[in-house]
Amino acid sequence: MASRTSRDVLSRGMGVLRQAIREQPRIFAVAVVGSVLFGGMIIVSARVVGTVIGDVALPAIARGEVGAGTLALAATALFGISVLRVAGIVGRRLGAGYMQYRLQASYRRRVTRRYLELPLSWHHRNSTGTLLSNANSDVEAAWYPIAPLPFAVGTVVMLVGAIVSLFATDWALALVGLAVFPALFALNVVYSRRMAPRQARAQRLRAEVSGIAHESFDGALVVKTMGREAQETARFADRAGELRDSLIAVGRLRGVFDPLLETLPSLGTLAVLVVGAFRLRQGAISVTELVSVAFLFTVLAFPVRAIGWVLAELPRSVAGWDRVRRVLDATGEMAYGQRVLDPASPGPATLTFSDVHFSYPPAEAHQPGVQVLGEVGFTVPAGRTVALVGPTGAGKSTIASLAVRLVDPDSGVVALNGVDVRELTAASLAGTVALVAQVPFVFDDTVRANIALDRAGIDDEAVWAALRLAEADGFVAALPDGLDTMVGERGTSLSGGQRQRLTLARALAGRPRLLVLDDATSAVDPRVEAAILAGLRSSTAEPGVPAASILVVAYRRATIALADEVIYVEQGRVVARGTHSELLATVPGYVDLVTAYEQAEVERAQESPYGDEVAPLPSGLEIEVDR
Repeated sequence: MASRTSRDVLSRGMGVLRQAIREQPRIFAVAVVGSVLFGGMIIVSARVVGTVIGDVALPAIARGEVGAGTLALAATALFGISVLRVAGIVGRRLGAGYMQYRLQASYRRRVTRRYLELPLSWHHRNSTGTLLSNANSDVEAAWYPIAPLPFAVGTVVMLVGAIVSLFATDWALALVGLAVFPALFALNVVYSRRMAPRQARAQRLRAEVSGIAHESFDGALVVKTMGREAQETARFADRAGELRDSLIAVGRLRGVFDPLLETLPSLGTLAVLVVGAFRLRQGAISVTELVSVAFLFTVLAFPVRAIGWVLAELPRSVAGWDRVRRVLDATGEMAYGQRVLDPASPGPATLTFSDVHFSYPPAEAHQPGVQVLGEVGFTVPAGRTVALVGPTGAGKSTIASLAVRLVDPDSGVVALNGVDVRELTAASLAGTVALVAQVPFVFDDTVRANIALDRAGIDDEAVWAALRLAEADGFVAALPDGLDTMVGERGTSLSGGQRQRLTLARALAGRPRLLVLDDATSAVDPRVEAAILAGLRSSTAEPGVPAASILVVAYRRATIALADEVIYVEQGRVVARGTHSELLATVPGYVDLVTAYEQAEVERAQESPYGDEVAPLPSGLEIEVDR
């Protein structure tokens, strides 16, 4: 079984190397030419050294004098060979390094691009730590053998040349070479077989350690407030200890095989001297030939190691490549159509849900999916505001995700102005709808950059217009550097309400025709929220920000009351619709829910009478405080 596994690793590893060569053939050719030049000069230098010692040095010693011309010629030959060897080394190293780093950069881009193409359901099944490992350490591991690969290819050419040179010199010495060189290769193969499972396990543990670390850092607030520092430290330490032990096992194996790989060429040199001395006494070879062969075995020890380096890195490469391919071969990305909404009518868009069903895929392949929506149908008329209300788990956020096409329905149609969103181009969809999610995300950049996002046509005037509509212009103007203020990672220098208003301004700056608010103002003072929604309803009064249709997932009575229509959902189905007052009069479940929300708001206001501001804390932690 171990033999079959090692053969499989070797076969797949060679496939990875072939892929690298296909993608970077010219750079690889340059590196191999440099390596072959270096190997050729080693063989030539062995001949030259043998000639210098056998035909120049020994006769000079016998005569008691050294000819200046002969000495100069020998020195020139050795210097010329050294220059060519240096040129070969430079070409080989530059080519190999350039090839390796180009491949790593290319596949990091491919993996990241694939992340952005895959649906949210795929991301939900993969931890952030694993995804970070795929884009970083797994990509690096996949192309680790590229650095020694040209050297190894040049070494193979050099070994062939060395065997030919040995046979041209003496058959007995050639047999020594034929015994030593295959033994070196066999030792490297055994080394690779033993190393394969150790490297694969170490690569897997790297991803797991990264995942635990990211989870602990991302959940620092929970860890600290729940007093879980010791437990999280122990959990990380356990897995880090496994990685340590795995890497020690790798190092221990190298500690065993490295001396063997160093010793075997030396034993070959000793065998050459013993056999060569016997052949020299027989008169079959000259001193020049004996010195050349002995020198050749001495200098071959290091280049032959390049083959071992490639074979030793193949298991790690295969492990990294498998993890990278898992991302690149993942399916489920959304295909966009070719249609665009009529640019001649840039007014608010009409959103229509028609008999929409949706289920989240199962965590395991053999399990059934979890249906969250069934027979959902409603319309958000152009320029109108519709509130989506329902208990927790009713499917409100899923409806919001369907509206902006973060996910596609299992059946039914979600349409904008009568066009199925699946038929729209990505650019048309992105330019038509905007989502402001429950949890605001702010980049570690300036206020201006967070709102504009390098989108064409969004200048400072448009940024300020969006900030005014989001009721955020006041606090932004009070920041030390205004629009140029750095907000910190995830906006840690801002309060929760400020972050929500900033993300709302980001959505408004793109001038969407449909705005979807998924509980996007929960951290904002109710009075500020009412002002924001009132401004959105009459946004034609704000220059540069056209009116939009609004679908808002709402909880507060004041927010709901501002809507033109309320859609009440329970267990993934629309059970009632109408104005806020109509539902209060006819739907008991709606009354109970809104009353409960209102009571919770009153209690929260009593506990935190100072509004929605949040004080930033060190290390990315935040708590709601009163100001």
